[in-house]
Amino acid sequence: MNAYILHEINQLTYKQTDRPIPGPGEVLLQVKAAGICGSDIPRIYRTGAHIHPLIPGHEFSGIVIKAGEQADVIYREHLSVSRRDCPSQSEPLTGKRMGVFPLIPCGCCSQCREGRYELCRTYSYLGSRRNGGFAEFALVPAANLIEIPKSVSFEEAAMLEPMAVAVHAMRRANLTPSDTIAICGLGTIGLLLLLFLQEAGFSNILAIGNKHIQQQLAIQNGLPEACYCDSRQQNAGEWLMEQTGGQGASTFFECVGKEETASLAVDSTAPEGQIVLVGNPHSDIGLEQDIYWKILRNQLTIRGTWNSSFTHSADDDWHYVLNRLEQKRIRPGCLITHRFSLAELERGMHIMRDKSEEYGKIMGSL
Repeated sequence: MNAYILHEINQLTYKQTDRPIPGPGEVLLQVKAAGICGSDIPRIYRTGAHIHPLIPGHEFSGIVIKAGEQADVIYREHLSVSRRDCPSQSEPLTGKRMGVFPLIPCGCCSQCREGRYELCRTYSYLGSRRNGGFAEFALVPAANLIEIPKSVSFEEAAMLEPMAVAVHAMRRANLTPSDTIAICGLGTIGLLLLLFLQEAGFSNILAIGNKHIQQQLAIQNGLPEACYCDSRQQNAGEWLMEQTGGQGASTFFECVGKEETASLAVDSTAPEGQIVLVGNPHSDIGLEQDIYWKILRNQLTIRGTWNSSFTHSADDDWHYVLNRLEQKRIRPGCLITHRFSLAELERGMHIMRDKSEEYGKIMGSL
């Protein structure tokens, strides 16, 4: 098969390699679509992965073409009994269209025993700790599969992971209808968060971005132009205070992961408001004394959020997303700005690395 192999930092090659053979509890997935995540870029070009050589890519979908020993049994054991469209217990996995939850929990720790797999401390991960989806075929544990109906495209299924991350952040926030919500950072996660907040009925949303494409996509998807701040041209803190009558946001989603935006979040959140930290940190983040004081004096709540819940139950984050995809209440394809074949996918990685073009979501397809 053809695959992208990361040999060392900044040593990525597209080459032929052996097609993997599924072991017990695994399936061989023919990859049909794979998205590039922002975290893939530093992993490939700056920091490296947990192991080398590695096939990167954790946002992907495809068709099961071979099932290892007991894979069918394991998959059926994990099926959500509350979903009306669950396949019968006798149907094989082979031929099914699947999305992929990339986090592989240990299954033994206290968090795993409680079904909070995203909090597992000894997890593995497709695309960073073991081979992922930037290839024609990928090995996936049967327990990490979610079946997708024909009404959901492979591209949409490849975006299940970032959509579930956005939903996880939204659901952890304990929002109320009267909240004034700020989103700082309109990359893929921030834009998806905007879509899901709107779908959930929240209308008082203020968004801060720093690229024309972010403004364009946000407005095309229903955000009033007056509710968008281009932080390159405006002081985002002053703008937020003007928009909220000097109170600040009730809930502030920080989707960037930089010191200045973390400080902006504290400085721009209303008394007894909450800050939800979503963005992966780009470096060490410190807070000036005056900013730190505001956490205390305003009695702010700071929440961390990471990854998403996937328990095979109807109320986990992945089924929340899939339900809305099936009903066409969420259309994430509107965020895709670039499409490449697998052989050309490195062009998309270079666009993201070099910021040579404005982009939304970059997708590879087979």
